[in-house]
Amino acid sequence: MELHHRPRRLRTTPALRRLVAEHRLAPSELILPAFIREDLSEPAPITSMPGVVQHTTDSLKRAAAEAVELGVGGIMLFGVPAVRDAEGTASLDPEGVLNKAIRDVRAEVGDDLVVMSDVCLDEFTDHGHCGVLDAEGRVDNDRTVEIYARMAVAQAEAGAHVLGPSGMMDGQIAPMRSALDAAGFQDVSILAYAAKYASAFYGPFREAVDSQLQGDRRTYQMDAANRREALLEVQLDLDEGADMVMVKPAMSYLDILADVAAMSPVPVAAYQISGEYAMIEAAAANGWINRDAAIMESVLSIKRAGADMILTYWASELAGWLRRG
Repeated sequence: MELHHRPRRLRTTPALRRLVAEHRLAPSELILPAFIREDLSEPAPITSMPGVVQHTTDSLKRAAAEAVELGVGGIMLFGVPAVRDAEGTASLDPEGVLNKAIRDVRAEVGDDLVVMSDVCLDEFTDHGHCGVLDAEGRVDNDRTVEIYARMAVAQAEAGAHVLGPSGMMDGQIAPMRSALDAAGFQDVSILAYAAKYASAFYGPFREAVDSQLQGDRRTYQMDAANRREALLEVQLDLDEGADMVMVKPAMSYLDILADVAAMSPVPVAAYQISGEYAMIEAAAANGWINRDAAIMESVLSIKRAGADMILTYWASELAGWLRRG
């Protein structure tokens, strides 16, 4: 049999496979999500996310410094306050856990690492929703957006380079942009969680932020059945001035990520979320899969689908592997 086309010729050695690889990962494309919890005396392990902790100030600063050394692109900060209320007022306190963490990390790393912060109320409310509630117990979209704008300014004042509004409120980007510009923070960027789906894979994150959620978020996060709607959500955020857009979760929504990457004129991020992390770690701990290979393949799949930046809890570990070659 005479074959003129043998694609496997280009797979014969590791060196040749590396040479013709269509996609490659770089540490600078990775973003490390990190949690800091108020009043901890030492880091607290998150049982559903082996290897991930709720940080103290000192351990968070060390994690940020390590990320710089490894060439990681950014760090996304989430705060867990000691006291919550219905309005999430701790989110606006300049000395609150998240705003203080932004200042501490920025003081530690300066401009050597992109310091990002979560603009959302779910960690700060005693009901666990991403916004304040109206008299009927529903999330009040417009009043929540007003608070997001104030949060954005507070986090910019603390030193965040990039703000990540993750609450999926309609019209949340434009008021944030206006508030930032009016306060003199024209250079602070907004990474919009533009297509964020209501997902069963967020489970471990709820432990990470000690979520007080009552009910679910299906009235404001996207329905997993919908694909075209994601492009509408992204376009609305672009029209309002988003500097970057995000798809979340990543691995169960690679089709959405590919759609967004094909239409977006701005950089696209994807978030490999807690449940994705936990599944691989659990399967590896049981000896069912090769941990390192599964991590690499899973993150590469997100890059291949079109992500310019990837939020992953393996960011620093993976960056170390990539640097070693």
